[in-house]
Amino acid sequence: MEKSFSESYKAAGVDITAGYKAVELMKQHIARTVTAGAASDIGGFGGLFEMDLTGIEKPVLVSGTDGVGTKLKMAFLMDKHDTVGIDCVAMCVNDIICCGAKPLFFLDYIAVGKNFPEKVAQIVSGVAEGCVQSGCALIGGETAEMPGFYPEDEYDMAGFSVGVVDKAKVLDNNAIKEGDVIVALPSSGVHSNGFSLVRKVFDVENADIKAPRAELGGKSVGETLLTPTKIYVKPMLALFEEVTVKAVSHITGGGFYENIPRSIPKGFGAKIKRDDVRVLPIFDLIAKEGNIPERDMFNTFNMGVGMSVVVAKEDADKAVEILKANGEDAYIIGEIIKSDEGVVIC
Repeated sequence: MEKSFSESYKAAGVDITAGYKAVELMKQHIARTVTAGAASDIGGFGGLFEMDLTGIEKPVLVSGTDGVGTKLKMAFLMDKHDTVGIDCVAMCVNDIICCGAKPLFFLDYIAVGKNFPEKVAQIVSGVAEGCVQSGCALIGGETAEMPGFYPEDEYDMAGFSVGVVDKAKVLDNNAIKEGDVIVALPSSGVHSNGFSLVRKVFDVENADIKAPRAELGGKSVGETLLTPTKIYVKPMLALFEEVTVKAVSHITGGGFYENIPRSIPKGFGAKIKRDDVRVLPIFDLIAKEGNIPERDMFNTFNMGVGMSVVVAKEDADKAVEILKANGEDAYIIGEIIKSDEGVVIC
C-alpha cells in the first residue's frame, strides 16, 4: 500500500495516503479490544470472528445498528472527538443486551469531509473504549473521505454489532404478570437521543456552552451533554446469571412512553412512580430553559434512567443487589399493571 497514491484523486479532495495513516494510528486502540474470537487483522475486506459455542445448545445471533445522531454537533463545537465512539457502541450493544444476548463484535463506519488521521484515530479510540466496556471485539470498519458532501471539519458515524444467546435464554416477556417490579439502571446523562431538541433549547451554536453552570455542579453545558452513553452489558450479563429477567428496555429516543412498552406484552402496562425517578440536573435545566412540559420530557429523554428491567416481585431486591455489586446504583421505580395505556407515570 505504500506505493498506492493518486495525484488526481488528491486534487479532487481525497488523499488515500491519509486513510492509510489513520489505519496505522487506530491500530493501537483496536488492539485493546481483541477477544478470544477475533480472528483477523484490520485492513482486510471482512472482519472474521470465531464463536465459542461451549455451553450453548441452540445459538441465536442478535444484531444491532445505530449512530450517534446530532450529538456529533457537540463534539464539533467542543472539539472533542474521543467519546462519541463510546456512544456509537453503546447504542448498538445496549439494544442487543435487551434480548439477553452477549455482544461479540463491532464494526464502525466513519464518513469525513476531510481525513485528518489524528482526528479519525481519536474517534476510533472512543469506539475501542466502548468495545472494552462491553467486552466485544472491534474487528473491522470503514473510513470514507467524502469532500463536497460533508464540511472538512465534520463527520458522521454509525456502527453495527452482533451478539449471541442460547435460544432457551432469549428473554420471554410472556412470563410478565401483574405485580412484577420495574428496576431502573441510572443513565449518565442525555446519552445519544433528543439532541435536536437539546441543541435548540441551549442554542448551542451561538451560546457559550463552555461556561461553568451552577445547576450542573460547575460543569459546562457542552461538557455535560458530551458525557458518553453508559454501557450496561457487563452488569446485565451478571444479572442474567442469577435472576430470571422477564424484560429489558433500553430507554432511548421516545423516552419512557415509547421504549418501556416495547418490552411489555399487550394487556399490561408500566406504572412508574414519578417521585422515585432520580431525574438528573441536566433534564431539569432542559425543561426549565426550553419551557418543556413534563409529559414531553418523559416522551423524549431518558430522564436519568438508561435501562429498565422487569423481574418478579420476589426477585426485585436480589436484582438490585446484584446490579449494585456490578457498579450500577439500581433502584425500583414501578410495577407492572393490567393496562392498555403502556406507561402511567403518577
